[in-house]
Amino acid sequence: MTAGRDPLARLRDAAARRAEAGLRRTLRPRPAGPGGLADLASNDYLGLAGDPRLAEGAAAAARAWGTGSTGSRLVTGTTELHAELDRRLAAFTGSPAGLVFSSGFLANLGAVTALAGPGTLVVSDQVNHASIVDACRLSRSRTVIVPHRDVAAVEQALADRDEDDAVVVTDAVFSVDGDLAPLGALHRVVREHGALLVIDEAHALGVVGDHGRGAAHAAGLAGEPDVILTLTLSKSLASQGGAVLGAPEVIDALVDTGRSFIFDTGLNPPAAGAALAALDVLRSDPGLPARARDRARRIARLAAGSGLETRQPDAAVVPVFLGEPHAAVRAAGICADHGLHVGCFRPPSVPKGRACLRLTARATLEEPDLARLREALAEVATSTARSLHA
Repeated sequence: MTAGRDPLARLRDAAARRAEAGLRRTLRPRPAGPGGLADLASNDYLGLAGDPRLAEGAAAAARAWGTGSTGSRLVTGTTELHAELDRRLAAFTGSPAGLVFSSGFLANLGAVTALAGPGTLVVSDQVNHASIVDACRLSRSRTVIVPHRDVAAVEQALADRDEDDAVVVTDAVFSVDGDLAPLGALHRVVREHGALLVIDEAHALGVVGDHGRGAAHAAGLAGEPDVILTLTLSKSLASQGGAVLGAPEVIDALVDTGRSFIFDTGLNPPAAGAALAALDVLRSDPGLPARARDRARRIARLAAGSGLETRQPDAAVVPVFLGEPHAAVRAAGICADHGLHVGCFRPPSVPKGRACLRLTARATLEEPDLARLREALAEVATSTARSLHA
């Protein structure tokens, strides 16, 4: 290092450049309880994060098992509660077996790196979540990035490979655009070419399909031996953690070789208790997923009615495309002025030129929230000059 050089100068310079481009991020602590802005930004799709049944599930688990899991799942971090959650998640999605991780990010890292590796081809959709992108990099596999939802490109990559083994990985519902992967067509291609299909159900579980059992279940792929599911407990299930679901051989491989499983502390018992309580709520109120999807369709109609660019949602995520980062930041501010907290997505979370508001539906959204959103989006369309009606 050059003597006398400020080692933090480059970080300050980079931060200044991000600020000029409208790409600075800020942590904004939210208050407890119902105060603050109405939530149209979180991934609490079923509105269960404040549900007293989940709070009691977490509290009961803490009283019985303590607040921490005390170690990795292979040492002391697997309680009877974890084993029950492994089984219940598998049964809910129609999978043969399951394995709970401490986050959905780590579940994706574990699944892809354990199933791939040198000598295995990985095929990944170009807008897959960052956890999948990082998993592909860490797998040390040759990775082919295919255009979004392009089944023909996946088939070509599989047909042209020199590797004996291959893994195709995709989000079920893509986290910003909110569209659904063509899972049936992908599975036909995967099976024809002797590959495995990894489906990240993070934004589908609890929202898509009968009783919210997920996109793979809705596509008729539940329990197929060449299909592996990953998911998070932190969205519709309003808890924390993740899981990999699939054939027993897959789970055995993860227990034996999955670095993000072996070397990580197990999920804390209160989070497991809350997730189990959320599964109970879904069983007792099977209409929740349909209500979330209905609210998403209504949000999309409000955006389209204001002349803003959006798309029909397949789950609970509704994007409103505004182009450049500064326009998205202004739009988020307008929504805040109307009492609404919305997602503001800018590069690198989205491609350049596709900065957007990411609006998320909740099964518990009420009419006053939607009325405020109508007013806010009308003002956004006017102030950003993005109305397609102009």
